[in-house]
Amino acid sequence: MIKKIIVSICLLVSINALAQEGTASPYSYYGIGDIKFKGTVENRSMGGLSVFPDSTHINLQNPAQLASLKLINFNLGGTYINTHSKSEVQTEKARRTAVDYLSVGVPIGKVGIGFGLIPYSSVGYKIEKPVTETNNIYSTYKGIGGVNKVFLGFGFKLNKKFSFGADVQYNFGKIETTNLRYKAGLDFIELGTRENNSSDLHGINFDLGLTYQTKLNQKLSFFSALTYTPEAKLFLDNSRSIDIVKITSTITIEETQQIAVEDTKIKLPSKIAFGSGFGEVKKWLIGGEITYLNTSVTSNRFKDIYGPISGEDTRYTTSFKDAMRYSIGGYFIPNYNSYSSYLKKVTYRAGLRYENTGLVIQGKSIDDMAANIGLGLPLGGGFSNINIGLEVGKRGTKYYNLVEENYVNLSIGLSLSDRWFVKRKYD
Repeated sequence: MIKKIIVSICLLVSINALAQEGTASPYSYYGIGDIKFKGTVENRSMGGLSVFPDSTHINLQNPAQLASLKLINFNLGGTYINTHSKSEVQTEKARRTAVDYLSVGVPIGKVGIGFGLIPYSSVGYKIEKPVTETNNIYSTYKGIGGVNKVFLGFGFKLNKKFSFGADVQYNFGKIETTNLRYKAGLDFIELGTRENNSSDLHGINFDLGLTYQTKLNQKLSFFSALTYTPEAKLFLDNSRSIDIVKITSTITIEETQQIAVEDTKIKLPSKIAFGSGFGEVKKWLIGGEITYLNTSVTSNRFKDIYGPISGEDTRYTTSFKDAMRYSIGGYFIPNYNSYSSYLKKVTYRAGLRYENTGLVIQGKSIDDMAANIGLGLPLGGGFSNINIGLEVGKRGTKYYNLVEENYVNLSIGLSLSDRWFVKRKYD
Protein backbone atom coordinates (compact mmCIF):
# COMPACT_ATOMS: atom_id res chain seq x y z
CA MET A 1 0.00 0.00 0.00
CA ILE A 2 2.79 2.45 0.91
CA LYS A 3 4.59 1.72 -2.37
CA LYS A 4 1.36 2.40 -4.25
CA ILE A 5 0.98 5.76 -2.50
CA ILE A 6 4.56 6.76 -3.36
CA VAL A 7 3.94 5.89 -7.02
CA SER A 8 0.70 7.90 -6.95
CA ILE A 9 2.44 10.97 -5.49
CA CYS A 10 5.01 10.76 -8.29
CA LEU A 11 2.13 10.67 -10.77
CA LEU A 12 0.62 13.71 -9.06
CA VAL A 13 3.86 15.67 -9.46
CA SER A 14 4.01 14.71 -13.14
CA ILE A 15 0.40 15.70 -13.74
CA ASN A 16 0.78 18.95 -11.80
CA ALA A 17 3.52 20.07 -14.19
CA LEU A 18 0.81 20.15 -16.87
CA ALA A 19 -1.91 21.60 -14.67
CA GLN A 20 -0.96 25.23 -14.18
CA GLU A 21 -4.25 26.34 -15.73
CA GLY A 22 -7.23 24.12 -14.97
CA THR A 23 -9.60 26.01 -17.26
CA ALA A 24 -9.70 27.95 -20.52
CA SER A 25 -12.85 30.01 -20.12
CA PRO A 26 -13.60 33.76 -20.25
CA TYR A 27 -16.19 33.12 -17.53
CA SER A 28 -13.31 32.34 -15.15
CA TYR A 29 -12.63 36.09 -15.06
CA TYR A 30 -15.43 36.63 -12.55
CA GLY A 31 -15.34 36.09 -8.80
CA ILE A 32 -12.56 33.64 -7.89
CA GLY A 33 -12.75 31.82 -11.23
CA ASP A 34 -14.41 28.60 -12.33
CA ILE A 35 -15.45 26.38 -9.42
CA LYS A 36 -13.78 23.19 -10.61
CA PHE A 37 -14.33 20.70 -7.81
CA LYS A 38 -17.53 18.67 -8.21
CA GLY A 39 -16.57 15.54 -6.28
CA THR A 40 -14.39 12.51 -6.89
CA VAL A 41 -14.47 10.71 -10.24
CA GLU A 42 -16.87 8.18 -8.70
CA ASN A 43 -19.33 10.89 -7.63
CA ARG A 44 -18.97 13.01 -10.78
CA SER A 45 -19.74 9.96 -12.94
CA MET A 46 -23.14 9.84 -11.22
CA GLY A 47 -23.95 13.48 -11.94
CA GLY A 48 -22.22 14.67 -8.76
CA LEU A 49 -24.26 12.60 -6.28
CA SER A 50 -22.86 12.31 -2.76
CA VAL A 51 -25.73 10.50 -1.00
CA PHE A 52 -24.44 6.91 -1.13
CA PRO A 53 -22.22 5.55 1.66
CA ASP A 54 -19.05 3.75 0.57
CA SER A 55 -16.76 1.65 2.73
CA THR A 56 -13.80 1.71 0.31
CA HIS A 57 -13.92 5.19 -1.31
CA ILE A 58 -13.60 8.54 0.43
CA ASN A 59 -16.45 11.01 -0.11
CA LEU A 60 -15.17 14.61 -0.34
CA GLN A 61 -18.58 16.31 -0.53
CA ASN A 62 -20.19 15.21 2.74
CA PRO A 63 -17.91 14.69 5.78
CA ALA A 64 -20.50 12.46 7.48
CA GLN A 65 -19.80 9.81 4.82
CA LEU A 66 -16.31 9.38 6.31
CA ALA A 67 -17.95 7.29 9.03
CA SER A 68 -18.73 4.61 6.41
CA LEU A 69 -15.06 3.91 5.64
CA LYS A 70 -13.86 0.41 6.54
CA LEU A 71 -10.48 0.57 4.81
CA ILE A 72 -7.73 3.15 4.60
CA ASN A 73 -8.21 4.89 1.26
CA PHE A 74 -5.79 6.95 -0.81
CA ASN A 75 -7.50 8.81 -3.66
CA LEU A 76 -6.02 10.82 -6.52
CA GLY A 77 -7.91 12.25 -9.49
CA GLY A 78 -7.29 14.39 -12.55
CA THR A 79 -9.14 15.55 -15.66
CA TYR A 80 -8.28 16.16 -19.30
CA ILE A 81 -10.48 19.08 -20.43
CA ASN A 82 -11.39 19.66 -24.08
CA THR A 83 -13.42 22.83 -24.68
CA HIS A 84 -14.95 24.15 -27.90
CA SER A 85 -15.98 27.79 -27.39
CA LYS A 86 -18.01 29.80 -29.86
CA SER A 87 -19.73 33.14 -30.18
CA GLU A 88 -21.82 34.49 -33.04
CA VAL A 89 -18.65 35.50 -34.90
CA GLN A 90 -15.80 33.30 -33.66
CA THR A 91 -14.85 29.75 -32.69
CA GLU A 92 -11.94 28.59 -30.51
CA LYS A 93 -10.67 25.29 -29.10
CA ALA A 94 -8.67 24.71 -25.92
CA ARG A 95 -7.25 21.74 -24.03
CA ARG A 96 -6.14 21.56 -20.41
CA THR A 97 -5.02 18.93 -17.91
CA ALA A 98 -5.74 19.49 -14.22
CA VAL A 99 -5.39 17.69 -10.90
CA ASP A 100 -8.78 17.48 -9.16
CA TYR A 101 -7.98 16.16 -5.67
CA LEU A 102 -5.53 14.28 -3.48
CA SER A 103 -6.97 12.75 -0.31
CA VAL A 104 -6.53 10.13 2.39
CA GLY A 105 -9.29 8.52 4.47
CA VAL A 106 -8.59 6.56 7.68
CA PRO A 107 -11.23 4.58 9.65
CA ILE A 108 -10.76 4.38 13.42
CA GLY A 109 -13.63 2.43 14.95
CA LYS A 110 -16.85 4.43 14.61
CA VAL A 111 -14.90 7.46 13.39
CA GLY A 112 -13.54 8.14 9.93
CA ILE A 113 -10.90 10.83 9.36
CA GLY A 114 -10.10 12.45 6.02
CA PHE A 115 -7.55 14.99 4.88
CA GLY A 116 -6.12 16.21 1.59
CA LEU A 117 -5.74 18.91 -1.03
CA ILE A 118 -8.35 20.15 -3.52
CA PRO A 119 -7.74 22.67 -6.34
CA TYR A 120 -11.08 24.40 -5.77
CA SER A 121 -11.27 27.11 -8.44
CA SER A 122 -9.29 28.02 -11.53
CA VAL A 123 -8.68 31.13 -13.63
CA GLY A 124 -7.43 30.69 -17.18
CA TYR A 125 -8.31 32.81 -20.19
CA LYS A 126 -6.84 34.81 -23.06
CA ILE A 127 -9.20 37.13 -24.91
CA GLU A 128 -8.19 39.31 -27.83
CA LYS A 129 -10.10 42.27 -29.18
CA PRO A 130 -8.55 42.92 -32.61
CA VAL A 131 -8.46 46.14 -34.58
CA THR A 132 -11.45 46.84 -36.83
CA GLU A 133 -12.40 49.54 -39.32
CA THR A 134 -14.16 51.48 -36.57
CA ASN A 135 -11.75 50.70 -33.73
CA ASN A 136 -7.96 51.05 -33.90
CA ILE A 137 -7.34 50.03 -30.27
CA TYR A 138 -5.99 46.50 -29.87
CA SER A 139 -6.72 44.84 -26.51
CA THR A 140 -5.81 41.52 -24.98
CA TYR A 141 -6.91 40.15 -21.60
CA LYS A 142 -5.13 37.30 -19.78
CA GLY A 143 -5.68 35.59 -16.46
CA ILE A 144 -4.13 32.69 -14.52
CA GLY A 145 -4.33 31.27 -11.00
CA GLY A 146 -7.00 29.97 -8.68
CA VAL A 147 -7.89 28.89 -5.15
CA ASN A 148 -6.79 25.66 -3.45
CA LYS A 149 -8.09 24.01 -0.29
CA VAL A 150 -6.41 21.85 2.30
CA PHE A 151 -8.94 20.13 4.52
CA LEU A 152 -9.25 17.98 7.61
CA GLY A 153 -12.54 16.28 8.45
CA PHE A 154 -14.17 13.53 10.45
CA GLY A 155 -17.32 11.44 10.36
CA PHE A 156 -18.88 9.70 13.36
CA LYS A 157 -21.58 7.02 13.54
CA LEU A 158 -24.20 8.22 16.00
CA ASN A 159 -26.03 4.89 15.72
CA LYS A 160 -26.80 2.28 13.06
CA LYS A 161 -28.83 4.75 11.00
CA PHE A 162 -27.35 8.22 11.52
CA SER A 163 -23.86 9.62 10.98
CA PHE A 164 -22.56 13.13 11.56
CA GLY A 165 -19.46 14.81 10.17
CA ALA A 166 -17.62 18.11 9.90
CA ASP A 167 -14.50 19.45 8.24
CA VAL A 168 -12.40 22.59 8.25
CA GLN A 169 -10.83 23.96 5.08
CA TYR A 170 -8.03 26.46 4.64
CA ASN A 171 -8.27 28.30 1.31
CA PHE A 172 -5.23 29.83 -0.33
CA GLY A 173 -4.15 30.88 -3.79
CA LYS A 174 -3.16 33.63 -6.18
CA ILE A 175 -4.91 35.16 -9.19
CA GLU A 176 -3.10 37.34 -11.73
CA THR A 177 -4.71 39.22 -14.62
CA THR A 178 -3.36 41.59 -17.27
CA ASN A 179 -4.96 43.96 -19.78
CA LEU A 180 -2.76 45.14 -22.66
CA ARG A 181 -3.97 48.00 -24.87
CA TYR A 182 -2.27 49.89 -27.66
CA LYS A 183 -3.23 52.01 -30.62
CA ALA A 184 -2.50 50.40 -33.95
CA GLY A 185 -0.60 52.57 -36.44
CA LEU A 186 1.46 52.34 -39.56
CA ASP A 187 4.81 51.79 -37.86
CA PHE A 188 6.17 48.48 -36.69
CA ILE A 189 6.88 49.89 -33.22
CA GLU A 190 3.88 50.55 -31.01
CA LEU A 191 3.59 52.03 -27.53
CA GLY A 192 0.88 50.77 -25.24
CA THR A 193 -0.19 50.33 -21.64
CA ARG A 194 -0.54 47.14 -19.65
CA GLU A 195 -2.50 46.94 -16.41
CA ASN A 196 -1.41 44.16 -14.05
CA ASN A 197 -3.68 43.05 -11.21
CA SER A 198 -2.71 40.49 -8.60
CA SER A 199 -4.58 39.04 -5.62
CA ASP A 200 -3.26 36.74 -2.89
CA LEU A 201 -6.23 34.97 -1.30
CA HIS A 202 -6.66 33.20 2.02
CA GLY A 203 -9.49 32.23 4.36
CA ILE A 204 -11.18 29.44 6.31
CA ASN A 205 -14.55 27.75 5.91
CA PHE A 206 -16.41 24.74 7.31
CA ASP A 207 -18.70 21.93 6.15
CA LEU A 208 -21.25 20.03 8.23
CA GLY A 209 -22.85 16.77 7.14
CA LEU A 210 -25.56 14.35 8.25
CA THR A 211 -26.50 10.99 6.70
CA TYR A 212 -29.31 8.51 7.27
CA GLN A 213 -29.72 4.95 6.04
CA THR A 214 -32.18 2.18 6.76
CA LYS A 215 -33.30 -1.17 5.35
CA LEU A 216 -36.58 -1.20 3.42
CA ASN A 217 -36.56 -5.00 3.19
CA GLN A 218 -33.99 -7.79 3.00
CA LYS A 219 -32.50 -6.41 -0.22
CA LEU A 220 -33.41 -2.76 -0.58
CA SER A 221 -31.96 0.11 1.45
CA PHE A 222 -32.84 3.81 1.62
CA PHE A 223 -30.22 6.56 1.91
CA SER A 224 -30.43 10.26 2.58
CA ALA A 225 -27.77 12.94 3.07
CA LEU A 226 -27.67 16.59 4.08
CA THR A 227 -24.71 18.97 3.78
CA TYR A 228 -24.48 22.54 5.02
CA THR A 229 -21.67 25.02 4.40
CA PRO A 230 -21.94 28.34 6.29
CA GLU A 231 -21.04 31.58 4.54
CA ALA A 232 -17.35 32.44 4.86
CA LYS A 233 -14.88 35.09 3.72
CA LEU A 234 -11.79 35.14 1.57
CA PHE A 235 -9.31 37.91 2.33
CA LEU A 236 -7.53 39.37 -0.70
CA ASP A 237 -4.21 41.21 -0.64
CA ASN A 238 -4.43 43.18 -3.87
CA SER A 239 -1.81 44.98 -5.93
CA ARG A 240 -1.84 46.82 -9.25
CA SER A 241 0.74 48.29 -11.59
CA ILE A 242 0.64 50.09 -14.94
CA ASP A 243 3.39 49.38 -17.48
CA ILE A 244 4.27 51.58 -20.43
CA VAL A 245 5.40 49.01 -22.99
CA LYS A 246 7.08 49.03 -26.38
CA ILE A 247 5.68 46.42 -28.73
CA THR A 248 7.82 44.99 -31.51
CA SER A 249 8.32 41.26 -31.97
CA THR A 250 8.45 41.21 -28.16
CA ILE A 251 7.05 43.38 -25.37
CA THR A 252 9.56 45.62 -23.58
CA ILE A 253 8.66 47.50 -20.40
CA GLU A 254 9.65 51.17 -20.67
CA GLU A 255 8.21 52.38 -17.37
CA THR A 256 6.23 50.95 -14.44
CA GLN A 257 4.00 52.78 -12.01
CA GLN A 258 2.57 51.20 -8.86
CA ILE A 259 -1.10 52.03 -8.23
CA ALA A 260 -2.58 51.98 -4.74
CA VAL A 261 -5.65 49.72 -4.51
CA GLU A 262 -7.72 48.52 -1.58
CA ASP A 263 -7.45 45.05 -0.14
CA THR A 264 -10.85 43.41 -0.41
CA LYS A 265 -12.97 40.59 0.94
CA ILE A 266 -15.00 38.11 -1.09
CA LYS A 267 -17.81 36.16 0.51
CA LEU A 268 -17.88 32.43 -0.12
CA PRO A 269 -21.57 31.54 -0.46
CA SER A 270 -23.41 29.33 1.99
CA LYS A 271 -24.54 26.00 0.57
CA ILE A 272 -27.23 23.45 1.39
CA ALA A 273 -27.35 20.09 -0.39
CA PHE A 274 -29.98 17.41 0.17
CA GLY A 275 -30.26 14.08 -1.59
CA SER A 276 -31.90 10.68 -1.30
CA GLY A 277 -31.63 7.33 -3.02
CA PHE A 278 -32.40 3.66 -2.72
CA GLY A 279 -31.19 0.35 -4.06
CA GLU A 280 -29.45 -2.90 -3.31
CA VAL A 281 -26.02 -2.32 -1.77
CA LYS A 282 -23.11 -3.65 -3.89
CA LYS A 283 -25.57 -4.26 -6.72
CA TRP A 284 -27.38 -1.10 -7.83
CA LEU A 285 -28.34 2.29 -6.47
CA ILE A 286 -30.19 5.29 -7.88
CA GLY A 287 -30.77 8.71 -6.38
CA GLY A 288 -31.12 12.45 -6.77
CA GLU A 289 -29.70 15.57 -5.14
CA ILE A 290 -30.55 19.29 -5.02
CA THR A 291 -27.98 21.92 -4.06
CA TYR A 292 -28.69 25.56 -3.23
CA LEU A 293 -25.88 28.13 -3.14
CA ASN A 294 -26.26 31.71 -1.92
CA THR A 295 -24.02 33.03 -4.72
CA SER A 296 -25.79 36.41 -4.75
CA VAL A 297 -23.25 37.46 -2.07
CA THR A 298 -20.34 36.86 -4.48
CA SER A 299 -18.36 39.78 -5.88
CA ASN A 300 -15.37 40.42 -8.11
CA ARG A 301 -11.86 40.77 -6.69
CA PHE A 302 -11.53 44.47 -7.51
CA LYS A 303 -14.34 46.99 -7.30
CA ASP A 304 -13.43 48.80 -10.52
CA ILE A 305 -12.71 46.08 -13.08
CA TYR A 306 -15.05 44.61 -15.68
CA GLY A 307 -14.86 41.40 -17.65
CA PRO A 308 -14.83 41.32 -21.44
CA ILE A 309 -16.49 38.48 -23.29
CA SER A 310 -16.80 39.78 -26.85
CA GLY A 311 -18.29 42.65 -28.80
CA GLU A 312 -17.36 46.31 -28.95
CA ASP A 313 -18.22 47.39 -25.41
CA THR A 314 -15.99 45.78 -22.77
CA ARG A 315 -17.90 47.16 -19.78
CA TYR A 316 -20.54 44.52 -19.37
CA THR A 317 -23.07 44.61 -16.57
CA THR A 318 -22.23 41.66 -14.34
CA SER A 319 -24.03 40.41 -11.26
CA PHE A 320 -24.50 37.26 -9.22
CA LYS A 321 -27.71 35.54 -8.18
CA ASP A 322 -28.43 32.49 -6.04
CA ALA A 323 -27.60 29.22 -7.79
CA MET A 324 -29.30 25.82 -7.94
CA ARG A 325 -27.89 22.47 -9.03
CA TYR A 326 -29.91 19.32 -9.78
CA SER A 327 -28.32 15.88 -10.08
CA ILE A 328 -29.61 12.37 -10.71
CA GLY A 329 -27.57 9.23 -11.13
CA GLY A 330 -26.58 5.84 -9.86
CA TYR A 331 -24.47 2.74 -10.39
CA PHE A 332 -24.80 -0.94 -11.30
CA ILE A 333 -22.51 -3.88 -10.50
CA PRO A 334 -23.46 -7.18 -12.21
CA ASN A 335 -21.65 -9.32 -9.60
CA TYR A 336 -19.03 -7.66 -7.39
CA ASN A 337 -17.83 -11.07 -6.10
CA SER A 338 -17.57 -12.82 -9.48
CA TYR A 339 -14.62 -15.15 -10.02
CA SER A 340 -15.41 -16.07 -13.61
CA SER A 341 -15.85 -12.67 -15.29
CA TYR A 342 -13.91 -9.44 -14.79
CA LEU A 343 -16.63 -7.39 -16.53
CA LYS A 344 -19.18 -8.54 -13.95
CA LYS A 345 -17.05 -6.97 -11.20
CA VAL A 346 -16.86 -3.60 -12.96
CA THR A 347 -18.97 -0.74 -11.53
CA TYR A 348 -21.01 1.02 -14.23
CA ARG A 349 -22.05 4.59 -13.39
CA ALA A 350 -24.19 7.25 -15.08
CA GLY A 351 -25.78 10.58 -14.19
CA LEU A 352 -27.16 13.93 -15.33
CA ARG A 353 -26.49 17.41 -13.94
CA TYR A 354 -28.09 20.81 -14.53
CA GLU A 355 -27.26 24.07 -12.78
CA ASN A 356 -27.58 27.79 -13.05
CA THR A 357 -24.15 28.92 -11.96
CA GLY A 358 -25.28 32.17 -10.34
CA LEU A 359 -23.31 34.29 -12.82
CA VAL A 360 -25.42 36.83 -14.75
CA ILE A 361 -23.95 38.84 -17.65
CA GLN A 362 -26.04 41.47 -19.43
CA GLY A 363 -29.09 40.04 -17.71
CA LYS A 364 -28.44 36.53 -19.08
CA SER A 365 -27.97 33.65 -16.65
CA ILE A 366 -24.97 31.43 -17.41
CA ASP A 367 -26.29 27.87 -17.12
CA ASP A 368 -24.37 24.60 -17.19
CA MET A 369 -25.66 21.12 -18.06
CA ALA A 370 -23.88 17.79 -18.53
CA ALA A 371 -24.31 14.04 -18.95
CA ASN A 372 -21.90 11.63 -17.25
CA ILE A 373 -20.90 7.99 -17.56
CA GLY A 374 -18.15 6.11 -15.77
CA LEU A 375 -16.47 2.82 -14.96
CA GLY A 376 -14.91 1.48 -11.78
CA LEU A 377 -12.22 -1.02 -12.81
CA PRO A 378 -10.99 -3.36 -10.02
CA LEU A 379 -7.23 -3.75 -9.53
CA GLY A 380 -6.02 -7.22 -8.59
CA GLY A 381 -7.96 -9.15 -6.00
CA GLY A 382 -8.30 -6.37 -3.42
CA PHE A 383 -10.49 -3.30 -3.03
CA SER A 384 -8.41 -0.84 -5.06
CA ASN A 385 -9.58 0.34 -8.45
CA ILE A 386 -9.19 2.81 -11.29
CA ASN A 387 -12.21 5.01 -11.91
CA ILE A 388 -12.81 6.53 -15.33
CA GLY A 389 -15.46 9.18 -16.01
CA LEU A 390 -16.61 10.93 -19.17
CA GLU A 391 -18.56 14.19 -19.01
CA VAL A 392 -20.16 15.89 -22.01
CA GLY A 393 -21.75 19.26 -21.38
CA LYS A 394 -22.54 22.82 -22.39
CA ARG A 395 -22.26 26.14 -20.56
CA GLY A 396 -23.46 29.59 -21.56
CA THR A 397 -24.88 30.78 -24.88
CA LYS A 398 -23.33 32.12 -28.07
CA TYR A 399 -25.97 34.85 -28.38
CA TYR A 400 -26.12 38.33 -26.79
CA ASN A 401 -22.34 38.79 -27.35
CA LEU A 402 -21.62 35.92 -24.95
CA VAL A 403 -19.78 32.61 -25.32
CA GLU A 404 -21.12 29.06 -25.52
CA GLU A 405 -18.73 26.41 -24.22
CA ASN A 406 -19.16 22.80 -25.32
CA TYR A 407 -16.85 20.55 -23.35
CA VAL A 408 -15.78 16.94 -23.09
CA ASN A 409 -13.97 16.04 -19.86
CA LEU A 410 -12.16 12.75 -19.35
CA SER A 411 -11.45 12.08 -15.66
CA ILE A 412 -9.28 9.36 -14.18
CA GLY A 413 -9.10 8.53 -10.50
CA LEU A 414 -6.87 6.10 -8.66
CA SER A 415 -8.39 4.70 -5.47
CA LEU A 416 -6.10 2.55 -3.32
CA SER A 417 -7.72 0.79 -0.35
CA ASP A 418 -6.13 -1.52 2.20
CA ARG A 419 -6.12 -2.54 5.85
CA TRP A 420 -3.39 -1.20 8.09
CA PHE A 421 -2.54 -1.75 11.75
CA VAL A 422 -3.77 -5.37 11.65
CA LYS A 423 -1.86 -7.73 13.92
CA ARG A 424 -0.54 -10.71 12.04
CA LYS A 425 -1.08 -14.13 13.60
CA TYR A 426 1.45 -16.91 13.19
CA ASP A 427 0.88 -20.57 14.02
